[in-house]
Amino acid sequence: MGSVLPEFMKAVTFDQPGPAQVLKVSDLVVPMPAAGQVLIKVAAAGVNRPDVIQRLGQYPAPKGHSPILGLEVAGEVVALGAGADPALLGQNVCALVNGGGYAQYCIAEAGICLPVPDGLSMVEAAAIPETLFTVWHNVFERGWASDGERVLVHGGTSGIGTMAITLGKAFGLEVIVTCGSDEKCERAIELGAAHAINYRSHDFVEEVKRISHGEGVHLVLDMVAGDYVARNLKCLADDGRHVTIAVQGGAKADVPMWQVMARRLTLTGSTLRARSNAFKTLLAQEIAANVWPLVDEGEVRPVMARTYPLEQAAQAHAQMESGDLVGKIVLEVV
Repeated sequence: MGSVLPEFMKAVTFDQPGPAQVLKVSDLVVPMPAAGQVLIKVAAAGVNRPDVIQRLGQYPAPKGHSPILGLEVAGEVVALGAGADPALLGQNVCALVNGGGYAQYCIAEAGICLPVPDGLSMVEAAAIPETLFTVWHNVFERGWASDGERVLVHGGTSGIGTMAITLGKAFGLEVIVTCGSDEKCERAIELGAAHAINYRSHDFVEEVKRISHGEGVHLVLDMVAGDYVARNLKCLADDGRHVTIAVQGGAKADVPMWQVMARRLTLTGSTLRARSNAFKTLLAQEIAANVWPLVDEGEVRPVMARTYPLEQAAQAHAQMESGDLVGKIVLEVV
């Protein structure tokens, strides 16, 4: 164990699912780490779309995990569970967690913590894990993206979208994004997207055809699903891969299977939260080996939209739901 810990902490809670205003700050007992876990004194916690969905009552925490919102944190390790590496005590880390982030203290699995390098602020560190783990796994592992390939990413200025642009640029991909306004398209280009399509004023299928000279893209990272799926498939080159990570446009899709067969397309997808700790630990090791050196060097940084104090979690959720942002929202915890 580390220094003497308080008995209680501030945490964001809600009594019933509902609009952003249901969020409030409560006093809760500080959790204690079990075997293989650490306790992090949270400096900052990332805000993500799944937090909003959970607040609405549609995405409960996995069994046995904290019902408190928050899937990523950064802070100092202040206590260790049995078997956790003693070297972690006193270290500044960021971590992907299954819940509990919107609080002064949060439990994390020791194997899913990454060191916060010098030059990276705690606010920035808290904005990295959820999108980095998601994009790395779905674009590079499930989507098999490789140097020189063309990728279509929907929601180009979201947290996921901006991380996909950043990683794509770092690993030699030509990233095409869709955005909901000309201003967001301009911002996506500034961040390193090769092309940005305003889906409100242009048909992204036709634009992808034009941009790629009829060749299509090798990979689609899809957060929309619904009626986008059939349109996404039209954007794919032969042997292309379609990876779905959210269903913001609807959970069901009509898929022209003859296209899948004739053009040898691959349809896959994933959710990260329900995966085992063993899986996420392996994923953290992959990221530590392949991406963390780029974070160390400053080449990979999250795109920041705005920070709010923990007490203003409701305002942070309202901004997330408005869509009026580019990059990540983070709660600062005092």
